[in-house]
Amino acid sequence: MPPEVSPAMSEEPAREPAGREVRPATVEAARAPVPAQGAGSQERSPAGEASEWRAAGNARRGTRRVRAVASVSLVGLAALAVLLVPAFFPLDQQAVDLTAKLLPPSVEHPFGTDDMGRDLLLRSVYGLRVSLLVGLVAALVASVLGLALGCLAGAVGGRVDRLLMRLVDTFTAVPHLLMGIFIVAMFRPGVWPVVASVGLTHWVSTARIVRAEVLSLRARPFVDAAISGGASRLRVASRHLLPAVLPQAGLAAVLMVPHAVWHESALSFLGLGIPAHQASLGTMINGARGSLSAGDWWPTLFPGLFIVVTTLAIAGVAGLWRERINPRRRSELVL
Repeated sequence: MPPEVSPAMSEEPAREPAGREVRPATVEAARAPVPAQGAGSQERSPAGEASEWRAAGNARRGTRRVRAVASVSLVGLAALAVLLVPAFFPLDQQAVDLTAKLLPPSVEHPFGTDDMGRDLLLRSVYGLRVSLLVGLVAALVASVLGLALGCLAGAVGGRVDRLLMRLVDTFTAVPHLLMGIFIVAMFRPGVWPVVASVGLTHWVSTARIVRAEVLSLRARPFVDAAISGGASRLRVASRHLLPAVLPQAGLAAVLMVPHAVWHESALSFLGLGIPAHQASLGTMINGARGSLSAGDWWPTLFPGLFIVVTTLAIAGVAGLWRERINPRRRSELVL
């Protein structure tokens, strides 16, 4: 008799049909569709994503518009204040009223008074006038100097370019504040030594920008056509290169104004810029150090706010200019 086969031995493993690959369960589970999370979750359609992008773009444009309006309004208000307040409210720089010494902000004195009894609102406006004068004139000096040297280096090239770039590297290697202190220390304290120190130390960035732009313009076809037509280097630089780089140089000048205001305030705070009796934002903060240590915060706070708000507003206007001359690179205003 044939041997009996137990049921366990008679069961053979199920074979897969021919042509079908056996895959691990983990692979099948990984390739299985993921169920939606939540009863109300749905896949976003392209139209929904486009609407979200449009909403985000509108929000960014609205924020930019608010910042632009705020920057222009603050700059206009500062310009009106420095022009009209001295005409209607003359201030004696040497006047002292010790009976009104260190009064806190009130209706009569919105910013309070300093340790000499002088109204801080009027002195802040007068100090802002001096700081803006220094910033604007110094930025103009630095921009003209940087524009001339950068255009000369880019248009002539060769040894002149290398020599001017080594000069730029030399000025860049020395800290601006240290060089400014050295220049101001050679003269008596006043407005014009500060203007000279800021103008002679901040032209290098404009020179680099102008040189790079001129080198880019020299490879354009219209410049080659002008040279082929017999135009001299001076004519090409004055008629073609210089007008093309003026917008960039103007933007660099506007961006330099806040830096110049901070530079003047730092020099005046150190006692090397504007004389102590003359109102400027830096001298006011310097004179209020003793009051701040005694707990009187307003002689330091309001001049500092004038510096911060004014420079941020000017930087916002510079952002508007940047978008105007280069709309392809729209960016958030610097605020």
